[in-house]
Amino acid sequence: MKNQIQIIVNLAATTKFDERYDVAFGTNTLGAKHVLNFAKQCSSLEVVVHVSTAYVSGEKEGIIQEIPYQMGESLNGTIGLNIEEEQKLVEETLNKLTSKGATQETITLTMKQLGLQRAKLYGWPNTYVFTKAMGEMIISELKDNIPMVIIRPTIVTSTYKQPFPGWIEGMRTIDSVIVGYGKGKLTFLPIDIHSIFDLIPADMVVNTIIMTITIHAREGKPCHVIYHVGSSRRNCMKYGDLKHFMEEYFVEKPWRSRDGKAIKVGKPKTFNNMVSFRRYMVIRYSLLLKGMKVGNTMLCHWFQEKYDRHKKKYDLVMRLVQLYQPYLFFKATFDDTNTERLRSTTRNSDLEETFYFDPTVINWKDYFFNIHIPGLAKYAIK
Repeated sequence: MKNQIQIIVNLAATTKFDERYDVAFGTNTLGAKHVLNFAKQCSSLEVVVHVSTAYVSGEKEGIIQEIPYQMGESLNGTIGLNIEEEQKLVEETLNKLTSKGATQETITLTMKQLGLQRAKLYGWPNTYVFTKAMGEMIISELKDNIPMVIIRPTIVTSTYKQPFPGWIEGMRTIDSVIVGYGKGKLTFLPIDIHSIFDLIPADMVVNTIIMTITIHAREGKPCHVIYHVGSSRRNCMKYGDLKHFMEEYFVEKPWRSRDGKAIKVGKPKTFNNMVSFRRYMVIRYSLLLKGMKVGNTMLCHWFQEKYDRHKKKYDLVMRLVQLYQPYLFFKATFDDTNTERLRSTTRNSDLEETFYFDPTVINWKDYFFNIHIPGLAKYAIK
């Protein structure tokens, strides 16, 4: 294999925001190191493509440039980030838990909490983007003369055309909101309608990867180029657009309940920030608690049962919103100068039709009405 391999594409990753730190670190950080070490032994190597994520930028605002991360760099200025020390911390924590006879549930919970703590210590919002950023640091530090390309997609959604429109494997970042609203279970949207919703269909990401291979393998020389693959700079969409599309779609084409009746949806409440969202949730809790104090015993029991039944749901909503907060209230756009330069090499050629990856061709209303939401219904929730 080492004598024959010319191209390596590293797509391996765990994308759970609150993944166990040992799992995320082993795959997203050390995985990049292992791939790079193998690549250095390949005598016929032409290019390595490493797929990262645009959100290694954390919660920065403004325009995010296509520039690499340096070893030990943090987002909040905190010094002391050392990948070898992070690895030792993971191993020591696991050893301590094991020696104390901790249950698997305790180990999982502790490692999840550790990942979130370490991420936030250095300015990243979750374990996923933190470990992906450290993976990029390793690449920058150890790549030597390897021809290296890093792809940073934004929120990847269902396919635009290939292999057919609307294909998706499981629900992604915002899809649980769309499905919850379409089923009539979500009457509020924890989003700022003015925030940027940077999405890109999956086949456009794949086509970008193919074109970077085509261009850089042909050049056959050392490089370290980063490509942002998203839509915010060329065809920007806001969460307000998503809200409008959802309202219009589910009024025109309502989903149906198990008994065949059309599910009615109303205008969902939205929020400008997390403070207003938390206030809204507190009010809902307080109303339930107030009902529990009613003198009527039967009524009191009814409220208690209702409170218990909904408390788990509210707690889950708050946890999920906390995890997804950086993307629901996003205030940045991703510069794609390098990606646009790559697009220019395919324009007015046969490659442009086959390996399309220009987000300006997308009509977002048509995409959600005729591709993405129908695709969710058919392939994700079935």
